[in-house]
Amino acid sequence: MMECAKGIGLIIATGLGIMIAANALAAEGDAAALAKPTAEQLAWQDCEIGVLICLDLITFTDLREPNWTKASRLDPNLYNPTDLDTDLWMDATKALGAKYAVFVAKWCTGHMQWQTDLYPYGLKQTKWRDGKGDVVKAFIESCRRADIKPGLYASVSANAYWEVNNPGLVGWGKGGDDAKQAEYARMSEKMLTELWGNYGPLFEVWFDGGALPPKDGGPDLLPILKKLQPQATVFGGPAETVRWIGNENGTAGYPCWATTGPGSGAETGDPNGTTWRPAECDVPIRNHEWFWNPNEDNKLYSRDDLIERYYQSVGRNGNLLIGLVVDRSGRIPKADLKRCLEFGNEVKRRFGQSVAETSGQGAIIELPLDKPRPIDHVILMEQIAQGERVREYVVEGMAQDQWRTLCQGQSIGHKRIERFAPAEVSKLRLRCTKSTATPIIRRLAAFAVDLH
Repeated sequence: MMECAKGIGLIIATGLGIMIAANALAAEGDAAALAKPTAEQLAWQDCEIGVLICLDLITFTDLREPNWTKASRLDPNLYNPTDLDTDLWMDATKALGAKYAVFVAKWCTGHMQWQTDLYPYGLKQTKWRDGKGDVVKAFIESCRRADIKPGLYASVSANAYWEVNNPGLVGWGKGGDDAKQAEYARMSEKMLTELWGNYGPLFEVWFDGGALPPKDGGPDLLPILKKLQPQATVFGGPAETVRWIGNENGTAGYPCWATTGPGSGAETGDPNGTTWRPAECDVPIRNHEWFWNPNEDNKLYSRDDLIERYYQSVGRNGNLLIGLVVDRSGRIPKADLKRCLEFGNEVKRRFGQSVAETSGQGAIIELPLDKPRPIDHVILMEQIAQGERVREYVVEGMAQDQWRTLCQGQSIGHKRIERFAPAEVSKLRLRCTKSTATPIIRRLAAFAVDLH
């Protein structure tokens, strides 16, 4: 009997070993097949917050943003920032807690804010700084001094000077003039060769409205991009590596996956997608106003409005890109700077110091606290260098010797911020109830945000 029992035990143990080994091999196969970010995308997602700094010829007129088509032949001399200081732009950027900044070098008006001879509608045609001003250069230099990663916005899908409108066609978007279309395409190639080639490495290249493909008469930008800025993340346009979330409210839906596939929605992505393309959630700090207009301090989003957008962007596996206006003096308005400080300080207050945190691998990760403590938030982060692996999860707290559910969800990715009713717990447990390959948790952190 004993020998027989040993034999049965050996068979069972061997069978379990084979099953575990098979599962491990399957998990390794699943992991190998997962989409994964590039080093540049990893660095971009770790930044979490960026700014889009908006200054244009239209700032010095009574025209509002929707009327940009009327800015096709404005006098360039209207451009006259009286006290421009790009170093102070970095103060606002840092106040927000942002790690990268994108400057609108050429917006839809077509006015160019650097030294160029592409066409007579830029800083060379102004009396400002004797026609020798270069705001792009000043911006890049300020970024590097402040240790802020620089990016540039230059729209090729719209240009009022050239009477080009979306999707990048002459004739105000109607096309029909092949010679003019080709001329515009070659000019656009030269424009981006200057912006991408004259100012050093860029962290992000920002298109607005994408770019018309060469086969349809658009500029051939991909070879220029690969040659001059191969390390840059790209928002819109050719070889896009960062996707628009689909709105200008600074909010992502939930779940929000970093991967996309054919037919996947911009807001949610696709958990089974084969392309790593995380979401950037853009929002102007002044409600629906990307550029400065007089007497609109009342349009500033409140601190709490911005914090809510932080939860619904960074807290949902995206980056938050906040649009900052520059006024006619060339500075960020004082009211806007104050709001930047309020937002940045509140993020630090809420999430600057955790109650406790840990990391680990596997379906279950526990976080013991030094004593029973009330908490109301957790931050979850995957080690996304190895792909998004968690598909469903539950976070539980140990209270009076029993596990109780605090929150549950689907996508974690780079970061998921969960908030819930305050609960006094002695231990936390993350259970990954559904995953593809072994979960690798970079951070499980507990916070008492509203309890101090």
